[in-house]
Amino acid sequence: MKKKTLAVLLTMVMTAGMVGCGSSTSGNAGASASDATASASTATTEASTDAAAAATSADEPITATMTVWGPQEDQAEDTGNWLKTECEAFAAEHPNWTLTFKYGVCAEGDAKTNVGTDPTAAADVYMFANDQIPDLVAANGIAELGGSAVDQIKAENSETTVSTVTYNGGVYGVPFTGNTWFMYYDKSKLTDDDVKSLDTILTKGKVAFPLSNSWYIASFYAANGCTLFGADGTDSTSGIQFGGDKGAAVTDYLVDLAANKNFVNDADGAGLAGLGDGSIVAMFSGSWDYDNVKKALGDNMGIIAPPTVKIGGQDVQMKAFAGSKAIGVNPNCKYPQVAVALATYLGGKDAQEAHYKMRNILPTNTDIDVSTDALAKAQGDTMDFGSIVQPVLPEMANYWTPAQSMGEALVAGDVTHDNAAQKTEDMNTAMNTSAAQ
Repeated sequence: MKKKTLAVLLTMVMTAGMVGCGSSTSGNAGASASDATASASTATTEASTDAAAAATSADEPITATMTVWGPQEDQAEDTGNWLKTECEAFAAEHPNWTLTFKYGVCAEGDAKTNVGTDPTAAADVYMFANDQIPDLVAANGIAELGGSAVDQIKAENSETTVSTVTYNGGVYGVPFTGNTWFMYYDKSKLTDDDVKSLDTILTKGKVAFPLSNSWYIASFYAANGCTLFGADGTDSTSGIQFGGDKGAAVTDYLVDLAANKNFVNDADGAGLAGLGDGSIVAMFSGSWDYDNVKKALGDNMGIIAPPTVKIGGQDVQMKAFAGSKAIGVNPNCKYPQVAVALATYLGGKDAQEAHYKMRNILPTNTDIDVSTDALAKAQGDTMDFGSIVQPVLPEMANYWTPAQSMGEALVAGDVTHDNAAQKTEDMNTAMNTSAAQ
């Protein structure tokens, strides 16, 4: 019965238009999919996910060559070649599958280009940054997962992490590490109580924050209840709501922040340099700056989720944008059941633990104990309560320039208490007018 079910499901997959994957390619643009193609892709994906579950249960003999793409760092021999090591471990766990692997180099940030240019010639399984999901879906370059794969993803990750790979109600990847920012600080100058509040920290010393960077400035507006595309960032019809009284109160706060003698706009490495020479007591960045901060502060390095800020007389939690890096499956691959199983393995607990040990890639799996690792704890805490999911809707592209312009104007002193409300409305209008065009 299982073999019959598998045969029927695989027939559905092939009927939906699945073809074999080819060798690595790269390019500069992704193709757009029509509504009909998108519908076919959805049907293909659902069938392939079900086929994967049936194949795993029956352990059908399969001989396949799987192409897998990942960043160069995950294929470096001096750190253990994580990608090859885990693919071979996966093969060992499936003795009835005779698997050969071909590896290609593709950084997570390049996936939408390298896969989107020609998905039929791209890898079966690849690593990608979650904000690329809309482009990959439009190019028919990523499969919507389902069944036991989604059950595993939801069981092993926080709700926030799962949300980073959810698009239009579907799950499009297996997350393996978070992507967000938090606060580094000098423990010799700030106490555990000090670092709970940005306003308190500003009374103790200089703070570097990239206010002119649109990836960071949103944290203040989100803290005060302003939203991007609804409460969970998935409703494009709700637009961006950074205006009104809530938004104006944030801009008023930022006028004072930018004018504070202890505020430094973190650009061109000002924060790191200041931590090194002692002129800065705190800065905001992510895991990518860990080694640099450790070099600057040594044993005095502290790391914590973003603090609270006092806006309109209320202490509210700063909310960083949260994203992830994930493992994706190409819906055009010849053996979807193998590809889905491999993706869930590479994003699973054992592979994440190995990633953490080999390259210090911070895990998302909630069963991995990182409580003694300050960096991992700060990122995990940020994802859990100090962030909002960065929307992956196409309309999000229209947020960045108006937000950056507001930050730059604040730093330049062009925004004042007298014009803050109007400047806020202008920003919000620009974000939503652009989205409607």
